[in-house]
Amino acid sequence: MSEGKKPDMLSKKEIFLKGSFLAIIVVGPSLVAFFLSWNILENLIQAIIIGGVVHFMAMGFSLKISRKFFVKS
Repeated sequence: MSEGKKPDMLSKKEIFLKGSFLAIIVVGPSLVAFFLSWNILENLIQAIIIGGVVHFMAMGFSLKISRKFFVKS
């Protein structure tokens, strides 16, 4: 990398907006799974476990999604 060139970086506003959107993508399915399983099963502990599993699965996919969002072309 030459010393005269600065790499293209995202602004703070872009990082905040894209990070917020990514958080909605990760948290949304886990909340939906939690509330649906709580209403169907009527057991809070099982609903928490199901919501947690869905949340960690969504976090696994968020790594792939974040690479596409935060790379500036």
